[in-house]
Amino acid sequence: MTLTATDVVAPLARYARRFHAIAGSRHHVASPLGAWLVLALCAPASDGQTRDLLNATLGCDVRDAAELAAGLLARPHPLVAAAAGVWHRDGALSAAQERWMAGLPADVQTGPLTTQAALNDWARRHTFGLIERFPITLDSSIYLVIATALATRVSWEQPFDLAPASALGPSSPWATELSRVLQTPHDPGHEQFVAATQAAGDVAVHAAWARDGLLVASVAADPGVPAGDVLAAAYDLAPPLATGGRVARRSLFDLPLGEGPLWSVSETSAPIKSGAAREERCSAVLPAWTARSEYDLSDPVLGFGAAAQALAPGDPWVARQAAMASYTRVGFEAAAVTALGVALAMRVPRQGLVRTAELRFGHPFAVVAVTADRPGPGWLARQDPSPWSGLPVFSAWVAQPGDAGPEDPPRPA
Repeated sequence: MTLTATDVVAPLARYARRFHAIAGSRHHVASPLGAWLVLALCAPASDGQTRDLLNATLGCDVRDAAELAAGLLARPHPLVAAAAGVWHRDGALSAAQERWMAGLPADVQTGPLTTQAALNDWARRHTFGLIERFPITLDSSIYLVIATALATRVSWEQPFDLAPASALGPSSPWATELSRVLQTPHDPGHEQFVAATQAAGDVAVHAAWARDGLLVASVAADPGVPAGDVLAAAYDLAPPLATGGRVARRSLFDLPLGEGPLWSVSETSAPIKSGAAREERCSAVLPAWTARSEYDLSDPVLGFGAAAQALAPGDPWVARQAAMASYTRVGFEAAAVTALGVALAMRVPRQGLVRTAELRFGHPFAVVAVTADRPGPGWLARQDPSPWSGLPVFSAWVAQPGDAGPEDPPRPA
């Protein structure tokens, strides 16, 4: 069965929960999808227990994940730039790694692994310059790098209005730390409501549409709800909001009147356009924000150890992600580069039969000293080789050896 983007929403949400748990409750931005795609590209090289582990981490069979990754790269969303690359040092790949590379999707860029500057340039070109440096620092031991890049830069269908920060409510610590915040305009490009979720209970939701079709959902829960649960709720809500699916919306008439940490509910008499007995109206205020984050992806729950084991059993590896996002009155931009680098291991010599000879000059022997042109750039192309080339200059027959003592070494000419 071919895996579709809809099929992978739930597995990706589970992976995202693992990913965001690494960052905890600190201010951060990440791309679990970018990391998931790296695993999906690496996973076809796996077998046995390593494949079972990657199946569990990806949330689906590795073959389906690889097929989906190929489709995402071949047909990127109009508003999301997507790229993947695999680079290696000449002569460093095993036969198994070469077979894996031959099976990569056609849209994965491949080539020689050269310099840090080249990797930085790739990151910049595929993220609109939002990620300026590749997340892995290249050194001479790294011989294989796998990376993905995702980026978007969009404008809202309708920009936010501005409001004083006090609009965040008396219980918000930001109300006194900030001056101005974003307020939703009366426009269908902004939608706000209260939703019931399994992960975080009742939550406040704001969804903003960008021009040409990108939705950014903001979800807030009671202050005591763990960050992971709120993120899980957002992952549950955003896909159906973007695709027209069902969301469990709460009626404002079922909420108590008055101030709360998430909303203020009031009631008054006013003209109703629909002609019904009652009507619900919602607005939202939220702060602008910017975040930049970097992650060490070595935690086993993220699956990069299994991916490295599939590609290069026993070799050391490093995996990192660099991400950024900015949410403003007029639009949203975000980018992430995720990379896995495999390094050469200290190879244990193979055991085998060894024959050794000790050569002994225990009787008279000959010595000949011959000059030669020193090999170097262009030396083969010389049209007038030196007349000294290959000329025996000194020769000897050694029949009276001397004692080896602590004499000074020969002086330089």
